[in-house]
Amino acid sequence: MSEVKVTVPNTTGPTPMPWGWARAKRHWIDIWNPTEGWYINESGERVYGPVTRPPIVNPFKVAAMLTGKQWIFFLVGLWAWTMDGYDFHAGSLSITNLSAYFHQSRDTITESITLTLLFRTIGAAVFGIAGDMYGRKWPMVINLIIIAALQIGTVYARNWHEFLAVRSLFGVGMGGIWGLSASMSLENMPVEARGLFSGILQQGYALGYIIAAIFNLYVVPNSHFGWKALFYIGAALTGFVALLRCFFPESRIYLENKAKRNGEKVAVSKKIRAFSKEGGAMLKVYWRRAVYASFMMAAFNFSSHGSQDMYATYMEVGKGFSKKQSTKAALIGKVGCVVGGTICGYLSQFYGRRATIIVVSCVGACLIPLWVLPESWGALTAGAFLLQFCVQGAWGVVPIHLSELSPPQFRATFPGITYQIGNMISSPAAQLLSTMAERYPKVYKGVLRPDYAGAQSYFMTVIFIWLAIWLAIGHEEIGSRFENVARAGHDAFDAEKPGADSAERGEGVGSGSGGGGRYSSDTDEKTRPAAGDRSSIAKDDVEGEVEMREYVGGGGASKA
Repeated sequence: MSEVKVTVPNTTGPTPMPWGWARAKRHWIDIWNPTEGWYINESGERVYGPVTRPPIVNPFKVAAMLTGKQWIFFLVGLWAWTMDGYDFHAGSLSITNLSAYFHQSRDTITESITLTLLFRTIGAAVFGIAGDMYGRKWPMVINLIIIAALQIGTVYARNWHEFLAVRSLFGVGMGGIWGLSASMSLENMPVEARGLFSGILQQGYALGYIIAAIFNLYVVPNSHFGWKALFYIGAALTGFVALLRCFFPESRIYLENKAKRNGEKVAVSKKIRAFSKEGGAMLKVYWRRAVYASFMMAAFNFSSHGSQDMYATYMEVGKGFSKKQSTKAALIGKVGCVVGGTICGYLSQFYGRRATIIVVSCVGACLIPLWVLPESWGALTAGAFLLQFCVQGAWGVVPIHLSELSPPQFRATFPGITYQIGNMISSPAAQLLSTMAERYPKVYKGVLRPDYAGAQSYFMTVIFIWLAIWLAIGHEEIGSRFENVARAGHDAFDAEKPGADSAERGEGVGSGSGGGGRYSSDTDEKTRPAAGDRSSIAKDDVEGEVEMREYVGGGGASKA
């Protein structure tokens, strides 16, 4: 009788390589041609194993993989993120009008953008935690309603200080949308389709700008409401998306968890305790990754805010074009965003997340002269299209890359908070550019003008280099099946079951639970969940240390 060989998943990782050129070389090769790496397998276990790059698949065949329900989840997330982009850009598009209305300088008006970005982190934490604890549906509905209400509040601000206060609260509302949209869209998506739809999803931000810019171009000048019309429209559209979300189902994994409960209820206090316990245990392992992801998102947000928020003002004030020409140029640039994000997100599924971002960042840096040096509207607009293709090409990879890097039990909280911490770090971008340009004016076509061209070119050169280097030292877990890991706080239900012992409840020193899987400092093999436990992920501090060394130094690969 022949023996049956059972392959035990490698959950401890490779033997760490010593620091040096050999490790750096291995890490660099793995960006372009990986052989091994970490990923979450079909059983919900985080394992280390062989990886390969899949052949390119026709994008129409990729799109055909989605079921009708998966399309609904994706489109709802896209609509919500589009309205987030619209509502944010309603402010940046109105800088000149707001300056005249409140009798403040343009660089003072940009303080509202800074404050909006600063307060988004609070919203990311509040709504991210709500999304991981209570599902994606109702936290998103409430989030959208708050944003719509604050859009109306913006219109009724009687003075500059009230306007700043409302926009600060508006930032809290805006902070929750991205994490909820990305997690809901991607966790219900076939793994093979996540690169393409990550790219499309992220361009909701650019699509929001396009919609806002069209209304600003054709509605605002002809409305007796003036600049306020842009905010009234935003409130109506955002409220409409909130209403639509009420009629669509909850995310699949939450419906499955609800079915397992058989109608049993768990006290809110116990849910919060279980979630907090697991969150604390997660941070002990993933804190380095949280720091890395936050600075990665700072670079990404600097790239978008540094190249987009002041672009229409740059064309109008710095280059002397009309408001209509400036808005049209910004619109064409945003079309470049949509095209670049979609294509690069799609390609990242086959060439890797980091490799795609590094390449488009380097190309973007080379295109900066075309973005700022020409004098004709056509050449400058072509430069804007190509540069934004690269900026948002890199951004198109972000939703899925950040989701794959996140602790899977916290796939709304972790991406949302790190994204918005990056936003917070980059929040002075528009104000910094405006101040630099206004303080160091330059004669252009015989007129002394703020030097937005110089300020933006220096700024974006630094950001593209930062982005390429930071991604090069990073890590990826392409192809991870994070949807197979139970949500955070699942212990609260397990603890209620009759006869549940301390091990089932995840009790013990230095441990926390992910629905059965534990974050533990105990290296005893008995603390690890059995293979095939759908609701768990093996992860202890020793593995975490190996992972994080791989993460910042080398050897990290990806699974396709």
